[in-house]
Amino acid sequence: MHELCTKSASELAALIASGETSSTEVVEAHLARIDEVNGHCNAVTLVLADEARAAAATADAAVAAGDPLGPLHGVPCTVKENLDLAGTPTTQGLPVFAQLVAPTDAPVVERIRAAGAIPIGRTNLPELGLRITTDNPLHGLTRNPWHPDRTAGGSSGGEGSAIAAGMSPLGLGNDIGGSVRNPAFCCGITSLKPTHGRLPAFSAFEHDQNPALASQIMHTEGPMARSVGDLRLAMEVLHGRDPRDPRSVTVPLDGPPAPRKVAVVREVPGVEIHPSVADGVDRAAGALEAAGWEVVDATPPDLAHCTEVWAHLLAADIGTLMESARAIFSDELGSVLDEMADRYPTAAMPSLVVHQEIARLGREWGLFFVDHPVVVMPTWTRPQPEHGFDLVIEDGDHTAELLRFITPPNLLGLPSAAVPVGVADGLPQGVQCVADRWRDDLALAAAGDVEAALGTITPIDPVT
Repeated sequence: MHELCTKSASELAALIASGETSSTEVVEAHLARIDEVNGHCNAVTLVLADEARAAAATADAAVAAGDPLGPLHGVPCTVKENLDLAGTPTTQGLPVFAQLVAPTDAPVVERIRAAGAIPIGRTNLPELGLRITTDNPLHGLTRNPWHPDRTAGGSSGGEGSAIAAGMSPLGLGNDIGGSVRNPAFCCGITSLKPTHGRLPAFSAFEHDQNPALASQIMHTEGPMARSVGDLRLAMEVLHGRDPRDPRSVTVPLDGPPAPRKVAVVREVPGVEIHPSVADGVDRAAGALEAAGWEVVDATPPDLAHCTEVWAHLLAADIGTLMESARAIFSDELGSVLDEMADRYPTAAMPSLVVHQEIARLGREWGLFFVDHPVVVMPTWTRPQPEHGFDLVIEDGDHTAELLRFITPPNLLGLPSAAVPVGVADGLPQGVQCVADRWRDDLALAAAGDVEAALGTITPIDPVT
């Protein structure tokens, strides 16, 4: 692996700006890394080599001329295939959309380009982002660099695998049910699900099909990287209102001073926590205590119930989607979506009840954050399963059990930073640092202290 592929986006930007290296050298190193390892990982679905080389040459000319430089000037990045990147298909992992070429960039793509970053590739995802592992009929299976038989997570699994394997230092994904945090846990990288509304979301194709209700309430774009510092840098570039997204707002990234107090969640009713997951939480708690945080064991209200409300909200949209779009999905995914709609029927929790519960839970969690500004809890309840685990229909909803700690930030619009804490049995361990709405800075601060104590664990060479 070229040394440049081991650097963070922030480090690469500094090296390019100082003239110690060039954007061309950095881009070529990452293109070579994609050639070297993507055949194993299948994380990058479209390599933008010619475009990236041209952009790098332009970036180098700007450095030579002494022009003003953006904070990510000349740094390569990757973009998930459900985000519009002008001139490339927004495939959503579906064969029917293989030639659905975006005429314009999504707002977050516009902004990362404006900061000087250079897209070098598109990354894989499951069909319509509706699985927590990454496989689809268009591009196939994405592998985890840590173990070829274990999931890379989803739905931003291509980003997770690419960043962990050194193919990209920084990526753009999105999250409605852990889709940037699941791959971060699985692949040993960092990610941030921001406060809902902090980053704008829009696709040119929304003129024909606006987002479903669950997406409007819970979906958010989010950055993925190998360091918490890169997440913070990305957020400085990406945040703020865009008129194409009426939910987006401009709110300062830093809030008022808050007590350095952390509530640590070690269990959830009715779900077994794997020992390696519990050990990861202990490691994070110890790191924060050593960094001067007050650490207490405490659980936010109705944590387990949040998953039930999240599932009913999502299932209502899935039921409607299956009535109109069944033909574009694989049979395997169709069966699982049917099962979810049946398991969480609207009659059992009508829309009015769902929205009342969102308001109640949001209020109770907000009151909890008054005394506990940051909550540290597991990402998944057990280590990374094998590929296809989420297609197995069983008596219990084992996917929901896996996601018990993932879904509350989506349902309540909370920021959550995923950060690795170590390796157990050859697989990454990780936790989430969750804070109240608009306190992304607190979530990142806690994650940064965890990272400072425990270090980073990627990039790695894929284990074959």
